[in-house]
Amino acid sequence: MNNKQDIIDYLNDNKQKDPLFILGDCADILNSMPDNSIDCIITSPPYWGHRLYSGGGIGLESSYNDYVSDLLKITNELYRILKPTGSFWLNIGDTYRNKKLLGIPWRVSIKMMDEQNWILRNSVIWNKHKGGLDSSKDKLRNIHENIFHFVKDEKKYHYDTSKIRSDARKTIIKNGAVISATGVSGVRYKRQIELSTALTDEEKKNALSELNNVLERIKNNEISDFRMIIRGQQRTTHSDSEKVSGRAKELAQKGFYFLFYHPDGTLPGDVWEIIPEDTQKRKEHYAVYPEDLCKIPILATCPKEGIVLDPFSGSGTTSLVALRHNRKSIGIDISEEYIEFSNERINEYKHANSGVLQLFNEE
Repeated sequence: MNNKQDIIDYLNDNKQKDPLFILGDCADILNSMPDNSIDCIITSPPYWGHRLYSGGGIGLESSYNDYVSDLLKITNELYRILKPTGSFWLNIGDTYRNKKLLGIPWRVSIKMMDEQNWILRNSVIWNKHKGGLDSSKDKLRNIHENIFHFVKDEKKYHYDTSKIRSDARKTIIKNGAVISATGVSGVRYKRQIELSTALTDEEKKNALSELNNVLERIKNNEISDFRMIIRGQQRTTHSDSEKVSGRAKELAQKGFYFLFYHPDGTLPGDVWEIIPEDTQKRKEHYAVYPEDLCKIPILATCPKEGIVLDPFSGSGTTSLVALRHNRKSIGIDISEEYIEFSNERINEYKHANSGVLQLFNEE
């Protein structure tokens, strides 16, 4: 098999949406991929000291320093093949040795930033709820892992917030009064302005006028929610220093400012509550990598015609989620059993959802 030619053909085939799975060591396969060719990378490499299956590859090193070094060789290649508009989402777990938590995720992340010019946009906590069995009597249970969102260019990377916002709550009318999505009617703010000893008469007049304008926008469904920060009543958001906070400067100059909630809903936070269930009921190579872990990264950072890469694809979860959302994908794994299982999962999904995939192809 000519992996290089297979990859190039796949990258150039605009009609092909089936995932491409490649058997081999990703360190070798990545070398054959063109520069700036991938839109979104999502992966969970084998954790150091946790691998149970054979075949070589990363995770079997004799020391965690060697593991970090080997992983950085991979991330260096990923930097090369990722487009300037692309994103890299890295899920990586930690390891204990001799009662010491090694801090591997952050050792890798900091070296990526300091030595390879990666830009860290988010550090996400994956709260797994369930954690493994733990009989320790001198530490807490471990129930979270890190997910890092890296980019190459902090200004150019693709990010579509409209695809991941929650549904916005709506304004309501109660007893003739317009109330925001979270119950703000403006009555409390008006009273605070009128009774304020921290505002001048002119500032009070301006604050009441702008508050009425905001309430009118609520009534007209131009915005769904807001908060008002009034000098002497509410704390300044972020910082009280006018040197570092534009909000603090605005508060000092005007006596008030507004915070507006996005009308299309709120963005997800950086703590993801996802249970690592084995929904595939697989008999071997159990790896807790749920589909929901890939959904936000793909929808937010991979354009519709983009290509997703998972260099440690395992059972093919990343590619399956990419296919569900009409994105092309490439999965690389060193295990032949994983590649076979991944293809089986994709074929089962295509068979069960042929109508949906047909609609995708017709768009």
